[in-house]
Amino acid sequence: MCLHYGQTLGIKVKKTVPCFMHSDLDAFYASVEQLDHPEYKGKPVIVGGHPGDRRSVVSTASYEARKFGVHSAMPLTEALKLCPQGVYIRGNMKRYQEKSEEIMAIFADFSPEVQQLSIDEAFIDITGTEGLFGLPEETARKLKNRVRDETGLTISIGIATNKYIAKIASGMSKPDGLFIIPPGGEEAFMRALPVSKIWGAGVKSQELFRKHGLKTGEDIFRLEEETLVSIFGKAFGNFLYRAVRGESAHVFDDERGSHSMSAERTFPYDISDGFALETAILDMCETLMWRLLDCRWQSRTVSIKIRYEDFSTEGAQESSENPVRDLNDLYERLLRLFRKKYRPGRAVRLIGAGLLNLENSSVRQTGLFDEGGEKERRLEEAILEINKKFPDAALHRGRASLAEDLFDRGGPKRS
Repeated sequence: MCLHYGQTLGIKVKKTVPCFMHSDLDAFYASVEQLDHPEYKGKPVIVGGHPGDRRSVVSTASYEARKFGVHSAMPLTEALKLCPQGVYIRGNMKRYQEKSEEIMAIFADFSPEVQQLSIDEAFIDITGTEGLFGLPEETARKLKNRVRDETGLTISIGIATNKYIAKIASGMSKPDGLFIIPPGGEEAFMRALPVSKIWGAGVKSQELFRKHGLKTGEDIFRLEEETLVSIFGKAFGNFLYRAVRGESAHVFDDERGSHSMSAERTFPYDISDGFALETAILDMCETLMWRLLDCRWQSRTVSIKIRYEDFSTEGAQESSENPVRDLNDLYERLLRLFRKKYRPGRAVRLIGAGLLNLENSSVRQTGLFDEGGEKERRLEEAILEINKKFPDAALHRGRASLAEDLFDRGGPKRS
């Protein structure tokens, strides 16, 4: 199975063109399971839960499972009806993180500029690297071969001159594919694209496409910007106007400034299950906390971002007198902020979490009644240090025990 990484590479035509590599591991968890368990190869693998688990949703489905109609974010009960013979797995986030880090390390050998958006998504700026790696197609093949040889996994690559188009291109010939959009061909590519492949257009947008007889990017291209705004709203209307013209859609802007860190999760399908959304926040908390400890920073301000199916985006942040202590503390703060901001029942396509106003944590003032939190943080620091010295140890906090207090205090209810 394929770990799907999209890519934009530097393309030289009289002058160096800005270029990026985008990674999108849409069958990532299932691919790792099939790698680790050869007996699963060729079988429909569904990661997300075991038969009988209540409220579970499909996290990733292998390509064999997709032939039965199983897809990400589908309730597990529905997947069981479509594919009762599937191999159902709850998943191993630590293992997936390890494989993600292996591939990200390979990316770092192609450029010092790696923008990792989540465990399964990243961009790499390799502008002007032709002298090192050759032309874009040659670079892509070197990358694909190295990932396969060193990790046992395959990637799909799209080549273009901006991130948004590379994202779409990388999905044109999966798995283990390579699809190239030549410089100057961005608009033609987008105008010929079926609206079903316009990345960022959710279920409701697709319904509006059908309602107004819009079948391709060409149909959208012929509409005035004001018309698109009147149909789709300002945010998505403006986005479509730029996208079908092959322009950078500015969906993947870098974080501004160097005093913040963030993690995002883009769902392949819009999701409205509160338990699944809060579980995604927990996963992002682990990523943020390890980064915070590794860099020896601290933060008193947390932020949440919610992008709904209609592409409207809401955000909020909250500061506290005391810095974030540990994983439990971070999850509690973000969960509280999410529940304040989220409008229950609305489908979400992206959720993000962040830490703002980062400070050096070399000097920390521990409160009189903060001994428990300090012990938690020291434990997590010890785990991080052991994993850095002994990668094979693969130590991590158990998610069930970690979240115990949060469940008891009104966190996501377990089955």
